[in-house]
Amino acid sequence: MDFTGVASVIGITVICYLIGMVAKATAIDNKWIPVIVGVAGAILGVAGMYVISDFPATDVINALAVGIVSGLASTGADQIKKISQQ
Repeated sequence: MDFTGVASVIGITVICYLIGMVAKATAIDNKWIPVIVGVAGAILGVAGMYVISDFPATDVINALAVGIVSGLASTGADQIKKISQQ
């Protein structure tokens, strides 16, 4: 099984997680962080479609969806981290 397409999606999630951490370190209200990482993921998803040869999406709509879900997954990863620390 080829996991190279999955690796690019995980890369978007990690980058969005970092963007979310930067946003959290600023004066931005926490309610905007999912929006910020979702938009960042959408941008990275479309860029990934054009730059990464084995990206799992071949059209802009699916690339947007892959990017948005990857960005929002970074928010979920942060919440799982918080739950495990309780």
